[in-house]
Amino acid sequence: MNGNGKTSVVVCAYTKNRWNDALEAIVSLINSDIPPLEIILVIDHNTELYNRFRLHFDTIDIVKVIENQDVQGLSGARNSGIMASKGEYIGFLDDDAIADPVWLSRMTTWCEEDESILGVGSKVDPIWVDGDVSWFPSEFNWTVGCTYNGMPETPSAIRNPFGCSMVIRKSIFNLVGGFRTGTGRVGEVPLGCEETELSIRAQQRCPSMTFIFDPYARIGHKVPGKRLTWSYFLSRCYHEGISKALLARLVGAQDSLSAEKGYTLRVLPKGVVKGIVDFLFRFDFNGLARAVAIVAGLFTTGFGYLVGLTKTTRSSAQQQAVISDITTSR
Repeated sequence: MNGNGKTSVVVCAYTKNRWNDALEAIVSLINSDIPPLEIILVIDHNTELYNRFRLHFDTIDIVKVIENQDVQGLSGARNSGIMASKGEYIGFLDDDAIADPVWLSRMTTWCEEDESILGVGSKVDPIWVDGDVSWFPSEFNWTVGCTYNGMPETPSAIRNPFGCSMVIRKSIFNLVGGFRTGTGRVGEVPLGCEETELSIRAQQRCPSMTFIFDPYARIGHKVPGKRLTWSYFLSRCYHEGISKALLARLVGAQDSLSAEKGYTLRVLPKGVVKGIVDFLFRFDFNGLARAVAIVAGLFTTGFGYLVGLTKTTRSSAQQQAVISDITTSR
């Protein structure tokens, strides 16, 4: 599959702790089989980091370093990247991810060859940087931003792509607006669903169009050991529940939970049974740990959702206050 240099790729960074990761992400884009039209590196309210990156990439024309002109957070940074972009398509790659050489060209070609496609998401493989992952259930890979067990194994229509790895037509942003800044991650606070809300909004506005998941396009997403602790796992599940409650208020419960119903009723029970079988018949204590983690993750996410329903309203001003309250109280 061939791309044609019509895609701007947005990479957002906020901390110097990921300096080397961000450099590796950008190099992977430059080394694509067909490089993007431009790489827009958006620095999220960190002047020191902005100056350092701007100096580093001063002589590399393909990389454009800008500051987030929107509110602080991933959604605002992405919106700044969209506003600065020139491409017909907008790609998004996390600053701790590595793109496969054909990642961008595969996804761009989907959009070029079918006008009914809003955008495309790819497979996201975890790169376990350190730590023991034998206890970690693959059904919950989404907690570390990666493709999880239960997702399609062939190209399929989906509700929304992963925000760390997607390409969307720029015309869609012109039509429905950018990412909602009342949702999504701010710094280390693990809120999310900003790409889900955008995707649902786009499909509600364009019901004859859809998003595609292509498992043959792929990236690697780095997962540090600090994200492989029980405390992070449960915190991420809780905040996902909070985010889903806010999403339900914004787009309706039916659309916001459409993908989660099958996942909860089919994928998770199978994972629990498999973990218990591994424990009982293979004497794999990590199998029991995986089963416990699935149950704990499900209930923690559900609890976060119920808490979120009590705190969120349809008022955008109050939604911002809710995010602030959640951020400061956890």
